Formats: sequence, C-alpha cells, structure tokens
Amino acid sequence: MNGEEVVLKKERLVYMWGYLPGALPQRTPLLSPVLARVPPSAYSWRDVSGGGCGFAMAISESGKLITWGSTDDLGQSYVTSGKHGEIPEPFPLPTEASIVKAAAGWAHCVVVTDCGEVYTWGWKECVPSGKVVGEPSTGVSLEKDGPGRQSSFLPEQVSPHSQGTKSTAGTVSSTSGEENTKRRRLSSAKQTAEASSSGDDALATLPRLVTLNPGVRIASVAAGGRHTLALSDIGQVWGWGYGGEGQLGLGSRIRMVSSPHLIPCIDSTSYVKDRSTSEGQHLRVPGSYVKGVACGGRHSVVITDAGAVLAFGWGLYGQCGQGSTDDELSPTCVSSLLGIRIEGVAAGLWHTVCTSADGDVYAFGGNQFGQLGTGADKAETLPRLLDSPSLENVNVKSVSCGARHTAIITEDGKVFCWGWNKYGQLGLGDVIDRNIPSEVIIEGCVTKNVACGWWHTLLLAEPPT
Repeated sequence: MNGEEVVLKKERLVYMWGYLPGALPQRTPLLSPVLARVPPSAYSWRDVSGGGCGFAMAISESGKLITWGSTDDLGQSYVTSGKHGEIPEPFPLPTEASIVKAAAGWAHCVVVTDCGEVYTWGWKECVPSGKVVGEPSTGVSLEKDGPGRQSSFLPEQVSPHSQGTKSTAGTVSSTSGEENTKRRRLSSAKQTAEASSSGDDALATLPRLVTLNPGVRIASVAAGGRHTLALSDIGQVWGWGYGGEGQLGLGSRIRMVSSPHLIPCIDSTSYVKDRSTSEGQHLRVPGSYVKGVACGGRHSVVITDAGAVLAFGWGLYGQCGQGSTDDELSPTCVSSLLGIRIEGVAAGLWHTVCTSADGDVYAFGGNQFGQLGTGADKAETLPRLLDSPSLENVNVKSVSCGARHTAIITEDGKVFCWGWNKYGQLGLGDVIDRNIPSEVIIEGCVTKNVACGWWHTLLLAEPPT
C-alpha cells in the first residue's frame, strides 16, 4: 500500500488451568487449558507471571499488571489479588510507570517498573518498612521479632482443603531433633492455615514503594512463602521478609528482616561445600554477577552469569542440593552442577528445578507428589538429571514451579507438566498426580512462556503463522 510495508502484530493469548475459583462462573477447578478472555480492545498480553494462591497475574502490552481468578471468600488471595474475579482487570498501583516483571508468593505480591522501582503489598510481615537498614560496606543491622510483629501464619502453606492420601511429611528420614521440630511445624502450619482467616485487613497492606539504596535499579523479582528477592540491573541480589531458615542468605536464623539488604552471593571466597566431609571450603564460585533468582516456600536459589547455582534456606527435603537435609544459612554453591551451565531455575514449596544450556532438566528436593519428575516419589538431596522418555531428544528452554508441580516449555513449543494435580494444575484433564513429564496438548497456538501460580498454571501463546 503506497510502498509501505504493513506489519500485523499477532495478538497474544493466555491459557489457564488449575485452581482459579473466580475465573469461571461455576467456581470449579480448571482441569484443562481454558482461554483467558479480556474485554474487546481493552489491552493485549505481554507476559504471564503466574500469581499467588487462587489468583492469576499477567502483564499487558501497555505495562499494566492484570489480575483475575479470585473470589471474595478466600481471605488473603482476595486481598492481595485486587479483588478481581472472572474478568482480567488492571490492578491499581500507585504509579503510572510500566510494569516489566511481577511475582506472587503465598501472602504477598511484588512488581518491578521500567524505571527499576519495586512495589509490594500483601501481608505486613512480607512488606518492608521502607527504611534501608545498614549499608553494604558496613554490614546489615537486622531487626528481630518483637511483640506484635509475629504473625500467626506459618510459611509452609498447606492447602485449606484435604491434601488427599499422600503424606506431606516428606520422604527423607532423619532422627535429628532440629529436623523433627521442622516436621512438627508442618503439622502446626496445616492446623493454623485451616483454622485461620487471612482476610483480616489488619494483616495486609496496600501497594507501597520499596526504598533501596540510591542508584539501585531492580530488573527482576521472585517471591517465596514470606520472603522476596530482587535482582538489580548490575547483578546484585537484595532480600527482605522472613529469614528463619536462612532463605535471606544472612548466615543466621534471623526471623524478620523489615528492610532490604544486600545478599553476598558472589565474593572472593564464595562458599562451596565438600560433601565428603560435610565441611565448607572457601573456593571461587564461577561468575561475576547473578543473572537469575528464584524463591521457594522457605529457600532461595540464584544462578550466576557463568551458569553456577547457589542455594540457601530450608533444606529438610534436600531442596538446596547439597546432598543433605541441613539448612543452608548462606548462599552455597550446588557443587554437583559445576561444569554444567545452568540457564534457568525455578523453586516450589519444597523443590528446585534447573534447566541447562544444553536443554537438560535437573531437579532436587521434595518429591511427595512427583514434582521432581523422576518417576518416583523419593526426595532427591542432589540434583537429578531427568531422563524420562518423554524428554528424549528434547531441549527445554524455560521452567516454572508451583507449590508442588512443575511446568516446562521446549524449544519446539511443547508444554510438559508434572507433580501435584488435585486442582487440575497439570492441565491434563484429570486430577491424577504425575511423576514424569506429561505433555499438555493445546492446539492451534505457538507457546511463548509458562508461569505457575501456587495451584494453577498460565501459558502465554501466539496464534500460528
């Protein structure tokens, strides 16, 4: 037309499945992929961000945070999701800046703007006070729990409904008092979650700007059970929230960190464990900056620019990949993955999954529902290469973890899910758990990204050419 080239931009699609009770009028779990429908000409999709428990999050092409799927009787998800139901709608934020990244934990949400700013909201204990405590050069002054600061909610976050017949106590045997205490916490957390209502406004805060040191620009974020990691544009990691098992990388069991602090992931003597002696060696970890972060329920994982993996936090199921069930209080290199260039990482409630530059998948941690994809339900305390026939000659390009399920996308556009499936979060048309990668069939689209919420999954796709 008049010599001008006309480029038609494809309208991206979002599919959803699993536990999003407000997403459809019947309020039932979505056992198979369903197209998320938006008002005509309202906005188009840029990316999916998963969401929390019972609500979905995505980002529009215009940089708006879009939420939907919750109902008004689900306590915390109703508060943190913006009280949106069937229709995906923009979430009200105190900024006009475009949102580029978003994440949700069990009790809180966090977003990054194109200016490198961070906004967060949800349970008060997950939201920083706004005051920077300490400087990187002088160390970090930390605030311990005080009267009135401790919430009645514990971060193991079990379903408020029946878990079925499988045990949630883990498959790693141990007789240590500390680990027995941790197991008792699981039972206590379940009782607390079932008995409590988290819709109390006194426990929640509206979105607020996170105050970081001058000049710090955040590029990406991850949200765990009650903690947050923020990755800056120069590869530094900042953290705040609950740190009782070391998930904030402080080298101690400080419970609450109410201001962002710098986590020493890479320095001249980054920590590497010698599994043969259970003692640490001060060895140089490959890499000069962090390029990716992930938060599990009570553990954290980062990857360096050289493809090395460091994990820290709760270790009861081996989710820190050290060959033991010990907690790791500081960022500790997953030494068995050295020599393998890891490109992507995701973390669930009790498990960790990594993808390599060669397109392989490595998984470790809790496996009660098959969330590792090994074909069994035995926990793995060291990274295990997935050798399922369904992944033979397949290169994996991205991974995401829900609380107890895992999803991947392959280079040829296939989607595989495995793990817990009580609410259909695997998208396979039933509620049967899977312990091997199982393909999700979605016809007539080209997959772009996958993101898991706690009990649901979102897929970003485009129409075929």
